[in-house]
Amino acid sequence: MTGASSTAATARHLKTINPATEQVLNEYEIFTKELLISLVKQARQTFLEWKNNIDRRAEYLYSFAKELRKNKDNLAKTATQEMGKAIKEARSEVEKCAWTIEYYADHGKIFSTSEVVNTEARKSTITFQPLGVVGSIMPWNFPYWQSLRFAAPSLMVGNVIILKPASATMQCGIEIEKMFDRAGVPEGVFQTAIGDSNGSLPRHL
Repeated sequence: MTGASSTAATARHLKTINPATEQVLNEYEIFTKELLISLVKQARQTFLEWKNNIDRRAEYLYSFAKELRKNKDNLAKTATQEMGKAIKEARSEVEKCAWTIEYYADHGKIFSTSEVVNTEARKSTITFQPLGVVGSIMPWNFPYWQSLRFAAPSLMVGNVIILKPASATMQCGIEIEKMFDRAGVPEGVFQTAIGDSNGSLPRHL
């Protein structure tokens, strides 16, 4: 749903600007409240299935990591244009994200295994359960890393995500969703919302 347009006459927009050249890179229409609510509804519906199979989630995350590496140069170029990071550092950021995704795909089952603890009860167990739809508002300085270091464990444990990137690095956030799409991850698992610093996500997801 990323990039969908609203027909409202009062639609607001934001622009991304190359900090080195001051060139306008893109202009985006900010999501309306109604569109955001539809993203949340999609996420909630997807969550019902996504939370059920941790092995399948790991497979999707491995595929996503492959897409990150396959598209590393284009992703790095986008970050460099939007926030001025040196292209070598931007490539390293993407690679680090792919490694982190694979790490949680490798170890997610171990991290989320129930734990037996000693209490006065006959038997006590700590069980780890997903929360559901998680909304995230991320900064601009590491547009891929900040988003994906949080997303990797959240997705692996069974949550679904709506990301609101920093307005300065909006295309980086959009590209993340594209990589999930290319990896074949079900619609609604990871969605990017277009909004500015005035707030874009509904308070209660």
